[in-house]
Amino acid sequence: MRNRGSYGEQDTTPLDLYSSSASGIGLETAKLLASHGARLSLADIQEEKLKELQAQLESEYHVDVIITKVDVRKFEEVEVWINKTIDNFGKLDGSANLAGVAPESIGLKGIIEQDLDEWEFVLGVNLTGTMNSLKAQLKVMANNGSIVNASSIRGLTGAANNASYSSAKHGIIGLTRTAAKEVGGKGIRVNAICPGRISTPMLRSAENSIGLHLQPGSANYPPIALGRDGEAKEVAQLVAFLLSDESTYISGADISIDGGWRC
Repeated sequence: MRNRGSYGEQDTTPLDLYSSSASGIGLETAKLLASHGARLSLADIQEEKLKELQAQLESEYHVDVIITKVDVRKFEEVEVWINKTIDNFGKLDGSANLAGVAPESIGLKGIIEQDLDEWEFVLGVNLTGTMNSLKAQLKVMANNGSIVNASSIRGLTGAANNASYSSAKHGIIGLTRTAAKEVGGKGIRVNAICPGRISTPMLRSAENSIGLHLQPGSANYPPIALGRDGEAKEVAQLVAFLLSDESTYISGADISIDGGWRC
């Protein structure tokens, strides 16, 4: 097995950032991997923000970065991205599939009131997008490679008025476990991360939608043991660990990073 070091130095690592290329978990993961020398193939629906991120990473970390505009709901676009990655870098060692959107109705509407177009969009990006990424990546993933998928605490527990998001994130865990069983014989590991309350633009957008901004210590704040929201860079460190050779016996796992919310 090749030694990829602590965070995958010289790896070819596609990061599927989609809605978070300029901030949040995707940005912090890209920066952390770049700081350790990883070559990156970044995909997002927002091309201009991708270009800004590419310039930042190349300037600050002097690593090779390629970008592709991708709608992860469309397999043909995902396949173009992965083929471009192989054409440019020659191999695929690891992938972080971090695409994710939250519905505007999160916390507001139950199943009876579920808007079907919103349902299709949320499952399309979160669940079908992850499946499309896995389908393309597993065709070319190097032996002993690693894939990290983004689920959520809502992939582990139910919540009222959260049908589309929770369903998609539960599905990602199922996909992760299935993929781990299918490719384990090649030494390829597939895991899911399950963040809780992480201070990101998506969290703030979701809270804006329902007009509720939770603060540590307030009456409605969740029972998080550490008493605070997580930071995107803390999740990035978990992603990097799972991509590295420091996690070679972890596969098919759903790993909570929620500050002790569910304990």
